Amino acid sequence: MGMEGSEAIRAPHPLAAMAEPARAAWNVAELILAQQQLKAAPRGDGRPIMLLPGLFNSDRSNIVMHGFLGKLDYRVFGWELGRNFGVRAVGPEAERLIERVEAIRDETGETVTMIGVSLGGIMARIVAHRRPDLVREVITISAPYAGSPTATNVWKAFELLTGEKIGDEAVKARLAEAALPLPMPSTALWSRSDGLVNGLICRDDSCRAVEIHSSHMGVQLKPETLLAIADVLAGQAPDQR
Repeated sequence: MGMEGSEAIRAPHPLAAMAEPARAAWNVAELILAQQQLKAAPRGDGRPIMLLPGLFNSDRSNIVMHGFLGKLDYRVFGWELGRNFGVRAVGPEAERLIERVEAIRDETGETVTMIGVSLGGIMARIVAHRRPDLVREVITISAPYAGSPTATNVWKAFELLTGEKIGDEAVKARLAEAALPLPMPSTALWSRSDGLVNGLICRDDSCRAVEIHSSHMGVQLKPETLLAIADVLAGQAPDQR
């Protein structure tokens, strides 16, 4: 599914949004219970991986995923651009983000696998379109790139934090660009029970779609998410349309 028909897709119910903090806390608790499963995840091949945080978040929000993938022998990098305030962080043309990906490619001598949470996933797809020479693979986590921003409960926060309006031509153009099929392998992790964004706009028919069961807040901490990422990177994740 893509942009067409997205008008009929609505934001999650307000009660689902209200439940997000409690569900996020449970994601943290699940980490303690899933240590043996996480230790059994398939080992990596040393490829460079860049993690992109969601709206308002910084590299600190991805510390668990960073540590998990590092223990699997991947070379993991943060984006080092502070908090994700949209274009305020990455530049009007994502130039600061592209420079960061380019620096990782130059340091490692390899193209970069980009893993982005929510808004970070949208940004990863944009970079992959603009500089496919830098990107090996893209994995998005609950990233609402394939539909209208009004199918989320965070669009007003986006406007407040980024200084842009969802009706701005530049914003609409970037979202349309992000929704286009990517020229490299791509996977979208999405949740039907996401309380902040409608999971149906977090995946499309041109990429592998893997359904997880998670809140939006703290989705990058959930063991199910981490294990799905490890399987995707190892080429073991099944298609789940």
